[in-house]
This record gives sequence, structure tokens and C-alpha cells, in this order.
Amino acid sequence: MNMIDFYKYQGTGNDFVIIDNRDNHFDGCNTETVRFLCDRRFGVGGDGLMLLENHAEYDFTMRYFNSDGNEASMCGNGGRCIAAFAVHLNIVPAKETFQFMAVDGLHEAKYDDGIVSLKMIDVKNVDANDDYTFLDTGSPHFVQFHESVENLNINKMGSEVRYSDTFMPGGTNANFVHFINDNTIKVRTYERGVENETLACGTGVVASAISAHLKKKDINEFNVDVLGGKLKVSFEPNADGGFNNIWLVGPATFVFKGTIEV
Repeated sequence: MNMIDFYKYQGTGNDFVIIDNRDNHFDGCNTETVRFLCDRRFGVGGDGLMLLENHAEYDFTMRYFNSDGNEASMCGNGGRCIAAFAVHLNIVPAKETFQFMAVDGLHEAKYDDGIVSLKMIDVKNVDANDDYTFLDTGSPHFVQFHESVENLNINKMGSEVRYSDTFMPGGTNANFVHFINDNTIKVRTYERGVENETLACGTGVVASAISAHLKKKDINEFNVDVLGGKLKVSFEPNADGGFNNIWLVGPATFVFKGTIEV
């Protein structure tokens, strides 16, 4: 057993255990250890685990694991939190743009007084169906609009979508959205890997905002209400039906740090 230093961060209620692994001292990236660290009763507790590691060309590398223990696709709020973490460790400067590598490719970020702006990967296309859209914003997302999402059974509806034959074998995240006004939406998300509704999902918020644009063609920036707070998404449509220059903006907050035996 080893003693491991960890940090806890949250971004609009999406919470993460983060480990500074630039010296490669943490070798516990097995399913059992990750599940233990993310367990809210027996471990630290979090929607996921992130490792900050060195990169030969860029400022650092982000590795992300879902709370089920598996290394996962991109997490937008995780990306904002690890960007804040890098600033707090003085790896990168505040108020200046820096770059890091994640599983879905290169990201830019900027930290300014607790707010992190994160540039997401380009979206190449959107699969628009009669009652939902499907797109990859670093992670796969199903998006469905409703008159209201307040009283929906998100866990039931989300799990049905996540495990439906349509999205097998990998499954998908599921977002349920309604318009508050023309440029403000409310999003509730069921996340695969967490297998539950989370207070926020960064890649899901981006997918929902782009889907909202398909309904409000002249609007390229949306305010987004999630259970854990407020985010903002902006982007530029391109001539090929995709989207570029996508930014996810919102708070990323240090919660506490500690040491745990693993």
C-alpha cells in the first residue's frame, strides 16, 4: 500500500479527484483503485479521476478515468478543472492561454480569477434526427429537447438511451434540454461511466448548445443552466455542416487536498 497525495476540484458540481503524476509515481490506474478513489463512501469521492502528466511538446497531458474505473473519452468540466489545477501548481500562468493534450486531441485553455475557458475539439458533423441529435464533442452525446426537463426521470430515460441498440457497442451519454429563452437552455445529463445523472457535463453542454443552434440558426452563443450552476458555450458553424472555435466557459474550483492510502 502507498500513500498518495490528491486534490479535489469541482466545476459546476462535476467533481474530480486529481493527482499530480508528472513524476509517474502513481501506478494505480487499475479499475479497482480508480473505483475506490472515486467512491463517495469509502474513498475520496468524485465523478472521475484525472492524472496530470508531462508532455514532450505541450504544457501537460490530461488522463481521465470515469468513476467506474475505466479510462474514458474527453470530459469538458474535467478539462476545465485540470486547467485550474495546473495554474494553482504554477505549471502554467494565469490569464494567459496554454495548451494541453487529452485523449481527443489538443486543447487550449485560459484561467482568469476562477473562470476557465476551454477550447474544445472541432465537431465534424451532427446527426440530426426527428426527435434527437447525436454528435461527438470529445465524447458521444444524444440530445433531446423537451418542453420542460424539471420533472423528467433522467436516470430511467438516460439509461434507456445509453444502453439502447442504436448506440452499441460503446453506448452514449444522454442529454435532455429545454429552452429558457432564445439563447439560454437548461440541460440535464446522464453520463455513461458514472451511470447516473451528474450535476453537469461539459461535453454534454457543448453538444446541447450546438443542437440548440440547429433550432435557433442565428445564435452561436448560449448560456447554459445545469444542476450545478451556469456555463457558457460559443462556436462558429462552418460550410461543411460542422463547428469550429468551440469554447466552454465556467468556474473551476479547488475544494480540498489530502493524502490517502491505496
